[in-house]
Amino acid sequence: MITTDILIIGAGPTGLFAVFEAGLLKLKCHIIDALPQPGGQLAELYPKKPIFDIPGYPEVLAGDLVTNLMEQIKQFQPGFTLGETAETIEKLEDGSFIVTTNEGTKHHAKAIAIAGGLGTFEPRKPILKDLEFYEKEDRGVDYFVKDPEKYRGKKVVISGGGDSALDWSIFLSNVASSVTLVHRRNEFRGALDSVDKVQELKQEGKIKLITPAEVIGFKGSERIESVDIEINGARMNVETDYFIPLFGLTPKLGAIANWGLEIEKNAIKVNNALDYQTNIDGIYAIGDVNTYPGKLKLILCGFHEATLMCQSVYNRLNPGKKYVLKYTTVSGVDGFDGTRKEAEKAVVKSIE
Repeated sequence: MITTDILIIGAGPTGLFAVFEAGLLKLKCHIIDALPQPGGQLAELYPKKPIFDIPGYPEVLAGDLVTNLMEQIKQFQPGFTLGETAETIEKLEDGSFIVTTNEGTKHHAKAIAIAGGLGTFEPRKPILKDLEFYEKEDRGVDYFVKDPEKYRGKKVVISGGGDSALDWSIFLSNVASSVTLVHRRNEFRGALDSVDKVQELKQEGKIKLITPAEVIGFKGSERIESVDIEINGARMNVETDYFIPLFGLTPKLGAIANWGLEIEKNAIKVNNALDYQTNIDGIYAIGDVNTYPGKLKLILCGFHEATLMCQSVYNRLNPGKKYVLKYTTVSGVDGFDGTRKEAEKAVVKSIE
């Protein structure tokens, strides 16, 4: 049985930052995540894409932000149960909880913070014959670009008309030997500068654009060798090493949806006027997984919600004990591992 103060479900940026805020209050955290590594969407979907709205970072790669968050919380020695999903929950008479994963791992916590982003993600897949065969064992179908170097010197066909399809077509044009972008419409629904950039790369011969068209089949015995494309009623065949359909993701709350929480449009309703607690005392929801009037699904908003959640948990576990907020610039940061971070002390010296 794993025991902790706060059990955080979701190792995305909001969940990771919650560890830091909890640590300042001397609260221990343990994190459950279905992915095999921390970072959530940032690590799984777009580790190499830049983020521009993190305070203090004019630009930071998603993967680097995860690395920095992991370094920030290292002092507080969080535990991790990775590659497992939270399945069942039991509330005990003392108000604490036991959460069991799909692998049978049990966690005993005094409070729970659901920070599961938009839930578990499943890619929207095209309906194509033999798709399941080619999406296994690196046979040519990928739904995420985890490591762009995988495609260095390879022929790539990307399908889709949104930001992901545009952005990865642009990025891989400098990595792959050839990039073909297929979209069923002539119009794209991505950022205007991305559309303009694809147009520019098309004119330079770095991206081949096929519209309005769609991929309708594959060729290749052991792995993909080419894709069949239908365009204006005609058919053409394009050689490729990889086919990357980027049609978006379908988020699902999974087993958490059966925990008796109040759900609205696949998100968990919380009390944003106070502490982001759900309708169940002791269970909080922070980050993209929650909803309330005026909700914005931004990482920086998740950081704010994590901070207030931790303050609420502290008050819940220490009734009647007043916590005096101290700025880290003044108090420093004492880790559970015995380390301490603090500003350099001012030099006391007289002026003659």
